[in-house]
Amino acid sequence: MFLPQTDAVNAEIRASEQARREGYSRIELWVTEAIPSELRQFVTISVQEVECGDPDCSPIDTAIAILFSSGGRGLLGIPLESKDVSKESLLEVFPTTPVLAAWARGEDAEWPPMEDDDEDDIVPRPRLRFDIGKRVVCRVGPDPVTGWAAGRVVQLWYREPSWPANSWAPYKIELEDGRNIFSPGDVDQIIREV
Repeated sequence: MFLPQTDAVNAEIRASEQARREGYSRIELWVTEAIPSELRQFVTISVQEVECGDPDCSPIDTAIAILFSSGGRGLLGIPLESKDVSKESLLEVFPTTPVLAAWARGEDAEWPPMEDDDEDDIVPRPRLRFDIGKRVVCRVGPDPVTGWAAGRVVQLWYREPSWPANSWAPYKIELEDGRNIFSPGDVDQIIREV
């Protein structure tokens, strides 16, 4: 039998969720400010916390997807919870203006620049919850109720050429409307079973 949570525990949960939402909003603002003004009208920014299963990394990373209407996109990761991300830590990993401009044109652009492609550095990846062909719903918008779209998993451990070595998205998903997206994490807040 489960005991009801105390008011103090409920208040702590609400405060933690509020801090996360405020962190997301602050990061979205900083990303928007860092993108050149001529490119801002064509961009959508998505911020999510992603649980990292690797014992050598931060338990929670903040993933920032920069999505342009042209189809160009980039993904940044900061090994901190969103509430702990500073503007300085964001700008340290932020792409250059030429990279952002290439993404805005729908082109692939390497970010961050790869230092080497040493195959010996390949990190084993954890087991995923869904197999290819599995029907899922994915978070595609900011609204927690209507910001979901149905689709099916079409690839495991998706990677774009512009991503750094050993950077992978757990899933590539084909949405019912024909668009292809990737899931930056394997958690229910991003992707879940239909």
